[in-house]
Formats: sequence, structure tokens, C-alpha cells
Amino acid sequence: MPYNVLTVCTGNICRSPAAEALLRSRLDDSVHVLSAGTGALVGRPVPARMAELVTAAGGEVANFAARQATPAMIQESDLILTLTVRHRAWVVDQVPAAVRRTLTLRELGRLVSTIPPGVFDPSTLPDDAARLAALLPLALGERRRHAGRRHDDDVVDPYGRSGAAYRTSFDQITSGLTPVLRAIAARPRGSLDWPRADHR
Repeated sequence: MPYNVLTVCTGNICRSPAAEALLRSRLDDSVHVLSAGTGALVGRPVPARMAELVTAAGGEVANFAARQATPAMIQESDLILTLTVRHRAWVVDQVPAAVRRTLTLRELGRLVSTIPPGVFDPSTLPDDAARLAALLPLALGERRRHAGRRHDDDVVDPYGRSGAAYRTSFDQITSGLTPVLRAIAARPRGSLDWPRADHR
């Protein structure tokens, strides 16, 4: 049975589809990744500037069409990664029971990065679904370590802005994903550097 990951932003045309595509490019077939928006521009494609960045990093968004997030999607997801704190609040408002499996993408990366060495051994688990399922409670346990400090866990919305804004948004997404992908790597998967198109 696959492990279902849902990424959520506002319009579902820039940030959440980028996160979806990048996760799909790095995870095995045991994980099913979907994205949706809290106020989706339904049917719209990913803008060219974000598409170029994602494609350069190995993701695929050519046939993407934006979709609206629904309570059913949330209920069916094992992990919901939102692109801002406000999106997280929206998800939990829709399905309160999802509170313990809904984090901002950058929060998850931040929490995973402080899990002590040796606590989590991905090589003992059969696939990425099992590794993500085991990693989530360990990450949530790290919230105590981060309490009392101010954190910026939002990914900037680049829609309609400059190429530099798209690059900033993309970099925030990849910096959030990198600790998670490193943590669940049971064997070397090649570089986790994210090549990208250059936007000025």
C-alpha cells in the first residue's frame, strides 16, 4: 500500500507542484505524491519560470494541471506538506484529525535536520514509504528542541514576480526537502545538489 504525500499551496501552480515533482523525482514507487491548492487555479499549468527550475533539477511538470484541495485528499494522505503556516492552518481546519501529519515543508526539513545521528537507520527499512512513516514521529519529537525560537517556515510565493523571486522560492523548497531526502537514503542516490536554470 503506497504512502501518500500531499503538498499544498494556494493556487497549485508554483510551489506545491514544484515540491510534488521534486519529491517524485527522488522517491521510489512506494510513495505516491500529489499536490493541490487551497484556492486552486484549476486546470492551469506551472508557469514557465518555475517549470524551467524544476525541469533542470530532474522534475517533470509538462502535463501538470492545477487542482483544488479537498477534505478527501487530506484524509487519504499520510503526510501533508504545506508551503506556508497559513496553508497548514487551512488543512487542519478542513480535517482537524490531520494535525499530527501536517507540517510546513520547511518545518519538516528543519526538524529532521536535528534528529541525533544514529537514532534513525533507513537501511533497516524496505522502501521509502516505510522510511517516511518511521521518520515522521521522530521529526515531530524534535519540536521540543525547537520550541521558544522564532522560525520562518514559509516558502515565498513567486507568482507574477521576477525570475529572482522564482529562484528564491525554488531554493527554499529544495533546502526544505534536502534534509528529509538525506535522512531516508538507505544507500547513495547520487548528488542531492539541485541543478537549476538561472533566473535574474
